[in-house]
Amino acid sequence: MKYHFIAIGGIGMSGLAKYLLEDGHEVSGSDIVESKYINKLRELGAKIYIGHNAENVPDGAIVIKSSAIRDDNPELIRAKEFGLKIYHRSDLLEEIAKSAQDSGKCFIGFSGTHGKTTTSGLASFVLEKAGLNPSFVDGGIIPEINTNAQHKNGKHFIAELDESDGTITKYSPDILVINNLEEDHLDYYKNGIIDLVKTFDKAVSQAKKVLVNNNDEGIRFLTGNFITFGLHAADYMAKNVQYSTDCTSFDVYHKEQLLANIKIQLAGVHNVYNALAVAAALNEGGVDIKKTAEYFREFTGMGRRFQKVYEFGGIQVYDDYAHHPTEIKATLEAAASKFGKENVVAVFQPHRYTRFKSLWNDFKNALKDAGRVVVTDVYAASEDKIQGVESSIFAKEADYEYLSGGIEEVAEKLLPTLKDGNVVIGLGAGTITALGKNLEKAGCVAG
Repeated sequence: MKYHFIAIGGIGMSGLAKYLLEDGHEVSGSDIVESKYINKLRELGAKIYIGHNAENVPDGAIVIKSSAIRDDNPELIRAKEFGLKIYHRSDLLEEIAKSAQDSGKCFIGFSGTHGKTTTSGLASFVLEKAGLNPSFVDGGIIPEINTNAQHKNGKHFIAELDESDGTITKYSPDILVINNLEEDHLDYYKNGIIDLVKTFDKAVSQAKKVLVNNNDEGIRFLTGNFITFGLHAADYMAKNVQYSTDCTSFDVYHKEQLLANIKIQLAGVHNVYNALAVAAALNEGGVDIKKTAEYFREFTGMGRRFQKVYEFGGIQVYDDYAHHPTEIKATLEAAASKFGKENVVAVFQPHRYTRFKSLWNDFKNALKDAGRVVVTDVYAASEDKIQGVESSIFAKEADYEYLSGGIEEVAEKLLPTLKDGNVVIGLGAGTITALGKNLEKAGCVAG
């Protein structure tokens, strides 16, 4: 098969392209800038163009696009003129998953409002380290194996299933894991939790087995026959949870039977739930947890999930993808317990005007677990500005600091105010990920 990706360089699209290349397909694509993901795809044989041009589209290809591609894109126009098949990236993942199932693989899909990248990545990592050769398409880079996707001959196919645009209903996994449910992506789910639950109820009806976090408030709105996990009142339970500075340990029980003791490097109770979800899903998928438990501790987390990116002069800088109040609160609570609240400097970049407006007060409360809070301008993510939804107003109301400008300018302003012992955490799904790099650059210039 021949596939052409419009905007191939993103984390999601590049993972799908890599999977296809390893499965023996012909892949081409385009993007507006070079990236490390594009370089890796070229090494695997992909033909990639910089810039979108109608001439880039090969005859007879299936064209893959994401929701971000507009109707006036020249490559999309050419694909329509040629009568080529045009897939949303979720259509391609659906096709890949069905092919994996047809070949006898157990398809485990990880979903929910929070934690799906971490859980899908952890499951993929544990299976890979245990020598079980999984196939997977995850939403982030797994640092220890330096990839977000692979095609291998093992018995499992792991995928992160995105609910942001309702496409989670396209899949029929053997095992569907729902870690939690909470209002988000309100640009799509206009009626909030009501619309979200309708989507997940349909997804539930299409899965063979469904594992849910029995301790999550949002889960109670779902209907179906569930296998449950949690810290109490569940089929799979984490018992004897112990926290220390270097790891968290707990025993995994299934219906009162001890399966294994698991240790993880990841901090916070939310990561106990994440690891428990993975252990339960793998056990349901026929994996001997006793033989894989040791690999949980080797997992250091996904890229952009409380990832240390820079250290200088007694100051540490972390990057975290958290862009919802619940995610931010979990990250800051974990950071405060590890480093002391007074040392934590949260640099928050609101992501999307619709989310910022809908969860305005929740964001105020979520950020209180940091000793110091700095708010940057909103990352619009292609949305139009909403009058009155401004970071300067938010910061003033909450008594937080506001720094204007791009992230490079924010870094230049922030650097002179930092002191020994500070732990800076960039929070958001946009350009805030470049904070560490720009702090390093500003430090070099200042030095």
